[in-house]
Amino acid sequence: MFRATSAADHLPPSFPERAAWGTAGKLRAWQEEALSAYFDPTVNPASRRDFLVSATPGAGKTTFALRLASELLQRRLIDRITVVAPTEHLKVQWADAAHRAGIRLDPRFSNRHGRESRQFHGVVVTYAAVAVRASLHRELTTSARTLVILDEVHHAGDTLSWGDAVHEAFAGAERRLSLTGTPFRSDTSPIPFVRYARDARGVRLSQTDYAYGYGRALRDGVVRPVVFLSYAGSMRWRTRAGEEVEAALGQDDTKDVTAQAWRTALDPGGDWMPAVLSAADRRLREVRQHIPDAGGLVIATDQASARAYAQILTDLTGTPPTLVLSDDAGSGERITRFAEGTQRWMVAVRMVSEGVDVPRLCVGVYATSASTPLYFAQAIGRFVRARRRGELATVFLPSVPVLLRLGAELERERDHALDRETADDALLDDGLVDEANRAEDSPSELADEFEWEALASFATFEKAMFDGEEYGALATPGSPEEWDFIGIPGILEPEQVSELLKHRQQRQARRGEDRRERGEAETQPQPLHRTLSEQRRLLNSLVSIHARGTGQTHAQVHAEVRRLCGGPDVARCTVTQLQARIDLLRRRLGSA
Repeated sequence: MFRATSAADHLPPSFPERAAWGTAGKLRAWQEEALSAYFDPTVNPASRRDFLVSATPGAGKTTFALRLASELLQRRLIDRITVVAPTEHLKVQWADAAHRAGIRLDPRFSNRHGRESRQFHGVVVTYAAVAVRASLHRELTTSARTLVILDEVHHAGDTLSWGDAVHEAFAGAERRLSLTGTPFRSDTSPIPFVRYARDARGVRLSQTDYAYGYGRALRDGVVRPVVFLSYAGSMRWRTRAGEEVEAALGQDDTKDVTAQAWRTALDPGGDWMPAVLSAADRRLREVRQHIPDAGGLVIATDQASARAYAQILTDLTGTPPTLVLSDDAGSGERITRFAEGTQRWMVAVRMVSEGVDVPRLCVGVYATSASTPLYFAQAIGRFVRARRRGELATVFLPSVPVLLRLGAELERERDHALDRETADDALLDDGLVDEANRAEDSPSELADEFEWEALASFATFEKAMFDGEEYGALATPGSPEEWDFIGIPGILEPEQVSELLKHRQQRQARRGEDRRERGEAETQPQPLHRTLSEQRRLLNSLVSIHARGTGQTHAQVHAEVRRLCGGPDVARCTVTQLQARIDLLRRRLGSA
């Protein structure tokens, strides 16, 4: 059924010469340090059966793991390798990286055939594949001295069945190397082969053998600095009971109101997402003046939203973005083409948030409802992979307290806790937002009529965040205050980013003082319902003028304008849709 190979099967004739094996290039300081920790002569070798490395996304966990695998093969401590990855796309990515390190891994190994080729040192599989046939992987693992590399090991705790399967398949491994950029989970499911110890409070915390956090990686120039630009605004929606609700995004409100306002902001039919995507595209154009191949990524909650965001970007830029909707072979190829090309935008559902290596991503739009620390850290990890010193990443966020808190605590290192002290009341739980996004199955049209409905949304730039500090104040999209932050140069060292943001903050403060001295009122965005009312009144006035000049009825003019501009009836139009009709009538009246 299967054949496991030994190290002798793979040795080139010149095996005694270390140069015969690839080394994946010069190691970074942290990788050398972690390798030394693994082979520390003062540590009992038996205790090295399990080794957990936590390194921030973009730091080079794959390179470290492959160098360690190469060392273990050279020292005759293992015979074969199994890499377990979260997705199909990452299997190929691992195999390509292993090739550069002189290790041959088969990413096309199939449970169905169950055979290993003598051409390879081992295989790359997914956690899902292990869960399907754990017994096969157990036999392969125990048939030879096997090193198991568990990439993003927290996925082994995604479900009870996955955890059980990983434990069954690899309990007999000679050695196990667990890798993660986030050694914590939002739940209390134990992660296989991770050690837990009680702290002074009695909480069982995961024990990491070597940790390399974002803060240290930033100081070392291994990752990029990240500036977060948060956008607030007014949201209006209709509840399932038929009640219309209006609230400001991110205001100090109940969790359910915050979740519904967040959902309304992400609705592609409103004005919030087009305004934020437009600002993000302006930022990307600014960055590409310094980094010509810089790319942007929009992370969406679901496929329908991703398609709608892609259409908005197409309208903005004139070029369709790369659209990645699911974890299949075609999606992997599209990601690879985007990574190797110069196209500006990619829009994807959650699958791109973890492990996908696209180093040219410099601008991101976090347009998803996911709010756990684990997911947020992995998503931001797509933008911090440095190619050269000075590259700066910019991520656009909804102004939701949980996201702002996670952005401010990006450098915080966490452990996975098996015991929960509180219900994490400070965080907006993913389940609440997922519930807000989930449409209920309705047995009749009557039920559909009373489901939740987004009515309108309006975006306002709120502030910039960097290194836990906040800069800026409320401003309308396209205002000088917003452009101050969008126009930050694309290449800056972390210290220069702080200095520049502080300088621009001081300049904004001086502008405010000058306005007050001149007796000018502070410009604050008015409530959404007032903006909509003013636009409707202006539209009706223009319709009346046009009707008098053409002899048409008001209804006929409204119908013609709606046909030309698209959209719903006036009462349900967004700010952008009303403005389009106003502009059309103004052009007609101006040319009359």
